[in-house]
Amino acid sequence: MKWNGLFRIAYKLLVNDTAKFSALLIGITFAVFLMVQMTSMFAGILDRSSATVTNVGASIWIMDPSVNTVANTIPVPDYLLDGVRSIEGVKYAVPFYSGGGLAKLADGTFQSVSIIGLDDTSLFGRPTLDKGNIDDIFAENGFIVVQDAEYMKLNNPGIGTEFEINDHRAVIVGIAKVASNGLFGVPTLYTTYSRAIQYLPTARFTLSYILVEPKNKQAIPLIKYEVSRLGYLALTKEEFVKRIANFYKYQTGVGTNILIMTIISFIVGLSISGQTFYTFILENLERFGALKAIGAKNNELIAMILFQALFTALTGYGLGVGLCACLITIARLRLPDYASVITYTNLIIAFGMVLVIAGISSYVGVRKVLRIEPFEIFRG
Repeated sequence: MKWNGLFRIAYKLLVNDTAKFSALLIGITFAVFLMVQMTSMFAGILDRSSATVTNVGASIWIMDPSVNTVANTIPVPDYLLDGVRSIEGVKYAVPFYSGGGLAKLADGTFQSVSIIGLDDTSLFGRPTLDKGNIDDIFAENGFIVVQDAEYMKLNNPGIGTEFEINDHRAVIVGIAKVASNGLFGVPTLYTTYSRAIQYLPTARFTLSYILVEPKNKQAIPLIKYEVSRLGYLALTKEEFVKRIANFYKYQTGVGTNILIMTIISFIVGLSISGQTFYTFILENLERFGALKAIGAKNNELIAMILFQALFTALTGYGLGVGLCACLITIARLRLPDYASVITYTNLIIAFGMVLVIAGISSYVGVRKVLRIEPFEIFRG
């Protein structure tokens, strides 16, 4: 038989049984939806967990070796900055402060805020302003607020809005946009390094990180080596993002919980599609036996079953991804804090799992079809 004719027959056998075909599609669609949704949530969490690293954009971050995430800072001594600046290959190095404060708003309510202190001389890592002038950050009590999903928690402040931070007066002098929102639902304020350590209680050391720009890429290994000799850790932007991601994957319950939910989704999809596809094969055994009786070879029957399984799996995959994309879009419109993001990795993982589901489902059907004998179909 010609392959086109076989595949046409296989397609008609599949879609003519509307109930079974719908059950197969629904099972795979929701399995894909859950797998993509779970992995997208995790991807969104990882993306936002390194938001500060992404937004600042420094090439090299120098920190205490015990630091796992950008949010949990361990101050380093001030003399380390001079030591780093003296390393050959360093173009420039600036101090950076990251900490948390408590803001008292005009209506008397309190709101936790994340405060980033930029180098007073260069303002390296400053955000892009939508409103205001960056030079106004040097004005008395000047702060820049990030207009992101948490912006409304500060009662949508405009330029000139005043409130208190740790009993110090603060004035909004600019409104900024950043590339990535934060993870912990806290508004972000930028100010100068000197003002940040003045407003926030600090320990003996005040430097959260040292931001370094190397003269060239070839200088990075030397800088990392010299910093390690001083007893501290130097990571490139990509290495720091990876370190943060590994912390959330392996040292918190987030990665484990997402993995368990993804496996459960896979098992649900596999059980529903496998059982339904097996029932579909049983109900069509006579037709497959008839094809075998008129000359269809085993490899042709196998190709038909693989085609049916693959067609159903890919259709369900497309519907599941589309459903997930629609839900994430709606959720972002309603919930600005929503962190899910669909990545190519999520899609590849889900696609691989769908192929496994299709393979196992077709294997169950192939075993049954290959065992039938044509004479059993026409007996009696």
